Amino acid sequence: MTRFRKAAALGAGLVFTLSLAGCAGSAATGSTADDAAASADGAFPVTISHAFGETTISEQPERVAAVAWGNHEVPLALGIVPVGMSKATWGDDDGDGVLPWVEDQLEELGAETPVLFDETDGIDFEAVADTQPDVILAAYSGLTQEDYDTLSKIAPVVAYPEVAWGTSYEEMIEMNSAALGRADEGAALIEDLHAQVDEALAAHPDLAEGKVLFSYLDPADLSQIGFYTALDTRPGFLASLGMPLPTTVEEMSADTEEFYLSVSAEEADRFADVDVFVTYGDADGALVSELQADPLLSQIPAIANGNIAVLENSTPLAASANPSPLSIGWGIEEYFALLDGAVN
Repeated sequence: MTRFRKAAALGAGLVFTLSLAGCAGSAATGSTADDAAASADGAFPVTISHAFGETTISEQPERVAAVAWGNHEVPLALGIVPVGMSKATWGDDDGDGVLPWVEDQLEELGAETPVLFDETDGIDFEAVADTQPDVILAAYSGLTQEDYDTLSKIAPVVAYPEVAWGTSYEEMIEMNSAALGRADEGAALIEDLHAQVDEALAAHPDLAEGKVLFSYLDPADLSQIGFYTALDTRPGFLASLGMPLPTTVEEMSADTEEFYLSVSAEEADRFADVDVFVTYGDADGALVSELQADPLLSQIPAIANGNIAVLENSTPLAASANPSPLSIGWGIEEYFALLDGAVN
């Protein structure tokens, strides 16, 4: 194995009031209601610890709602169609509010698109309540205490374990699947995704040793170098594979609970050890030219040498860089190929 999985990736934040029994199933989709009941046998009540305390789910949920990014992918990957889920407003290629890997799974399950919650201005509590859920999945989210309290008046809520927007996809699967009484199948899903990621990374040995800076740069203001910390799932995912973090990212991540930080471009030399500079941008390639022409940013060797991977703004591939249960199988090979292309 080439990866070094974070110790918290499995087993984080879960307390079970009963031993999880039931079927040790695969993560195959298309489960029937009888399959779901059998899988959940003995799993309830279950108590899940998270950033706002503990949530106890007394019995098998029949109506599952999911808010924030990606949480709906857990029940879908396990063959359960939620009654409502967050609307995709970034990375949606056809404007229907559903990312392509979710569309594929809904089609495989023969299911209609669930109610979509528009979260542009925050959680739409009324829309969530209208779906009459038995549980609300939000293991990967940025819920505030007020959000959590309001949602808890609707149904039991599975919130994030520690840091807002810092939940790994493994933790998301583990917590959400436990809430559904499908912990065994969730574990099988994680194992399968690990195998897919390992196989994809093995095809790019040069990338596996590279220090990747996952950044955000505003072409209208290049005076700041914005980057995602190790707490964010994008660099956190790469670090979990054993890929080393740039020194500045590692040092600044240790002293913050923020998932995004920035430094002045006048401190560009802090990123001298970066092998691949990843950022979002337009497809015309103008951003690379702008970065290389900038008198400060061009001092970063990765930029000067053209070791820049640009994720085209608001495309599915750019969205898949934030790994989730269904996006990994859809785009991991293309994502690693893009990064590897910037190494050489």
